[in-house]
Amino acid sequence: MTAVCFAIIPALILLVAGYALRSQMWTITSEYCCSCAPPHRSISLLERKLACLRFFSITGRALVAPLTWLAATLMTGTYYECAASEFASVDHYPVFDNMSASKREEIVAGFPCFISAPSNVIPIRDEVALLHRYQSQMLAWILITLATVAALVSRCLVRCCSPLTSLQQCYWTHHLRNERELFEQAAEQHSRFVILQRIKKLFGFIPGNEDVRHIRIPSCQDWKDISAPSLFCMGEDLQGHYSFLGDQVDEHNEESKLGDIELKP
Repeated sequence: MTAVCFAIIPALILLVAGYALRSQMWTITSEYCCSCAPPHRSISLLERKLACLRFFSITGRALVAPLTWLAATLMTGTYYECAASEFASVDHYPVFDNMSASKREEIVAGFPCFISAPSNVIPIRDEVALLHRYQSQMLAWILITLATVAALVSRCLVRCCSPLTSLQQCYWTHHLRNERELFEQAAEQHSRFVILQRIKKLFGFIPGNEDVRHIRIPSCQDWKDISAPSLFCMGEDLQGHYSFLGDQVDEHNEESKLGDIELKP
């Protein structure tokens, strides 16, 4: 039982890590579980199918590491030998005819540990160990074959059940990648712009500006405002503060100040 745990638990850990390290997994979780999302948004059948395809793709990639671990473990045969030696059938060996059941189980369970045994039992131990290694390697190749067939069948099913053609699938893949890249670039530039506005509102100038004509000394209330904790999506309009500076921009006068700051690439 201990050997089985040593083989299965690392595989489960690798599976969980495979899910956790996939950014697409957190994207799906954020899209469908975020509290800021509309509560009654209807999800079309196409969106459900695409989400299932993405989840199956993530699962397939997450299973690579645990299956590789199990295959390597079975190829070595150490854990399987420790787990199967206790249940090895030695009734057909005349050496064990005059032994009690408890003594026989004790000797058989100690085969993988190479505990000192009678000289007439050592050849049996080597034969049982060799048999267990063969069985372990056979199970490893069966696992590899089943995993390969499952990957092939699942890929064929995904292609057959997908609502998209091959060209649409290619376009969708490029679209998602470009969308993510452009969004990250726009988000970085937008956040810098907003932060510069808030810094200018707080200090009267922005970093890197060589022509500083006016400066502002923050008041105690300003320091208290920017030191107060701020959470995302607070309020009924689901708008929150995205920095520790707080909302240092006057909303009614925001449009008139957009031209005061120019971002340089």
